Amino acid sequence: MDTSTWGGRHVHDPTVVRDDDGTYWMFSTDARSDGPVRAGVQVRTSRDLVRWTFHGWALDGVPGPAADWSGAQGLWAPDVVRAGAPGDTEWRMYYSASTFGSRRSAIGLAVAPHPSGPWTDRGIVVASDHVDGPPGLGHPNAIDANLVTERPGGRQWLVYGSFFGGIYALPVDPATGFVVDAPAPGALRDAPGTLLARRSRLADGAVEGAFVLPRPDGGWALLVSYDSLAGTYHLRAAVGDDVMGPFRDRAGRLMTDGAAGTEEAASGVDPWQVGVPVLASHRLAGGPGILAPGHASVLTEPGRQLLVHHVRDADAPTEHRVQVRRLVWTHDGWPVVSPQPWAGADREDDDTGGWPAEPGALDGTWEVLDVGAAPAKVTDGESGPLGEVLDGALAGVGAARPLGAGRFAWGPGDEASAGRRWTAVVFPGWDAVRDRATLCLAATDDAGRTVTGTRVDDR
Repeated sequence: MDTSTWGGRHVHDPTVVRDDDGTYWMFSTDARSDGPVRAGVQVRTSRDLVRWTFHGWALDGVPGPAADWSGAQGLWAPDVVRAGAPGDTEWRMYYSASTFGSRRSAIGLAVAPHPSGPWTDRGIVVASDHVDGPPGLGHPNAIDANLVTERPGGRQWLVYGSFFGGIYALPVDPATGFVVDAPAPGALRDAPGTLLARRSRLADGAVEGAFVLPRPDGGWALLVSYDSLAGTYHLRAAVGDDVMGPFRDRAGRLMTDGAAGTEEAASGVDPWQVGVPVLASHRLAGGPGILAPGHASVLTEPGRQLLVHHVRDADAPTEHRVQVRRLVWTHDGWPVVSPQPWAGADREDDDTGGWPAEPGALDGTWEVLDVGAAPAKVTDGESGPLGEVLDGALAGVGAARPLGAGRFAWGPGDEASAGRRWTAVVFPGWDAVRDRATLCLAATDDAGRTVTGTRVDDR
């Protein structure tokens, strides 16, 4: 198998960490679009998060206990974290073992002294099977692990789940990396943990790939992927005061609201489409079609946060690869992401002190995407002044109030706001189509409509 030309191709469900010498290590699902899968968790390295070199596999196949329980032929969705004090470091990798459409799954733990390995399997952390369980959608599927650490305090939680019963969280012992009061390897948990998110059977329970991260001024944000892996996959967000939720979208709807006959249904709002869309299929003029972006993790570094996720090629849907984008926070603590892929530290500007401070930065011609408006299709960008594109979705932008460090807001009482309250971040970015520096925008309103934009004029 010639992996020398893979680069960022064949990447699915990625997570990235950085070692002490500045090398980035990416771990991803055992997936390949043009041939048989080799099991063991794919590993790549990079110095700039743009160009990737295939390093190999973390493990020699599916570890015995996980293989015996699940029948898995490969490993999915690894989550890698650093544990221990400096000089006494242990890296921990939570991997998933399962087969498509099955709830007979397991999350296992492997450890290493360095991201390069060697990795040693420690066994199964939590398992699931085809049995009924709360909240009536079946036992949660034990895949898609995300280890969350509270600071200060150091308490840890394993967030996990996919389709079926939804997304759950269990307490973890930081000393061992295992779930507190864990049963014997391969045994089911009678109490699957705290429910964080779920979707209706009408939507096939389609929520997975959860990632929980702290908000800048307190509280937590939940990122999840909705819908079909190969077509309508897209990323949504919600926020809460605690790691254990409850998590709500900007309209105040609970991410756990999966009951029929709710007020939302009675009012004509689809109760299963809760969550704020932050990234969906799209095509910018002159660029490639991006299909089914999702299963994101977040790399946090001094001065920046980056969303790491996979995408498919709209013109060749079996092809999948990694993308990295800047993640920013609105003035009121909502995560939004750049419409442009990360171009590398030499082309990007992390100094928020130099980000736009005056509303004039919103003038000019922008190519705007209506994120999540139609996740079943590849949405084309629309170009024009911000206040005019997307049928006036950004009406009132001319009266935007600057809030510092690229943050702006406008709403009721502002000129032509149409009663909408918007919050936006405007920040430097790199236009991948035109290959030049520009400004990017990400904005969301109180109903959870999200738009992103790239300034495309020559100003």
